[in-house]
Amino acid sequence: MQYESVEVLPDGRVTFRLCAPAAREVRVTSNDVDYAIPMGIGGGERGLPMTKDATGLWSATTTVPVAADNYRVNCEVDGARVPDPLAVTFSRERTGINSTFEIFGPDGAFQSYDPKVAHGVVSRIDYWSTALGARREAFVYTPPGYMNGTGNYPVLYLVHGAGDSADSWTSVGHANYILDNLLAQGAAEEMIIVMPFGHTPVRQDENMLANTDFGDDLHGDLIPYIDGKFRTIADADHRAMAGLSMGGAHTLRFGLTRPDVFSHIGIFSMGLGLAGPSDVADYVTQNRDSLARAAEEAELVYYAMGTDDFLYGSVAPTRAMLDENGIAHIYKESDGGHTWINWRRYLHDFLPRLFKD
Repeated sequence: MQYESVEVLPDGRVTFRLCAPAAREVRVTSNDVDYAIPMGIGGGERGLPMTKDATGLWSATTTVPVAADNYRVNCEVDGARVPDPLAVTFSRERTGINSTFEIFGPDGAFQSYDPKVAHGVVSRIDYWSTALGARREAFVYTPPGYMNGTGNYPVLYLVHGAGDSADSWTSVGHANYILDNLLAQGAAEEMIIVMPFGHTPVRQDENMLANTDFGDDLHGDLIPYIDGKFRTIADADHRAMAGLSMGGAHTLRFGLTRPDVFSHIGIFSMGLGLAGPSDVADYVTQNRDSLARAAEEAELVYYAMGTDDFLYGSVAPTRAMLDENGIAHIYKESDGGHTWINWRRYLHDFLPRLFKD
């Protein structure tokens, strides 16, 4: 059967289709566009129920227009998550995979592929982590002209969230297109972006965010590997670290506290203090000397959060900690929650601030 699996209607609503004649129940699910495809938070219905016609084709249409942007989506078929079999773009999560679709328009153009501009290259690399005793992966963006040039570049280490994977900042975050478009406008400096796998091998009784495994790998293995294999400017003035959610936690722990390695810091949708005042106090006690040095040496500390984010309560204690330790920072507050809709826009605002003389 031939059919269009994702169709944008003239009024901006979107129709999804799936051929599954033997299925009993099918729904469209997404974590990226709650206003159009409900996530079911708070007990409401999750996803869009689909209806089947006589040919076995299931369909559902959003009740509201979907804004221009890039989205992950799946179909849930009798309880099993199934990526769109007609999709041509996909995005991995920590486990599993999503199909993606993009709606084009002026509001989303900053993160869309533009055939009129020069484009960098995204490479997938494998490296051995002696810190973890495991093969690791990362995705590396090199800017237009890198492949045929001889110059050295500053580097941004950009980390995904807890539900994501190493490809997320490109497959759904479109970090490469965002920087391509900024470079074409003369709005950002040329740089390499390294997007590591933020998860480390699971260890029994070890908190995912409260161990040093990621930092040990980042500083002991990945940064030396990148400096050895790519044409980097290998000093703190020309290194930045940023991340969303879990990646923001990694940045707080292994970026902000290492001003000897990173001069520019970006923290998206993450903070300290939700576990209580001791959370902040412990962080400061463990990193007091490093925070004092960051107060003197950091070129940029950028902090962004959506007002509907479930981590919004961490903003006040985190900003207070920065202020009390003398760390100047730029705070960006937006509408919306813990979604890629926000994270792409934070990155778009963050990149032009990096590596300015």
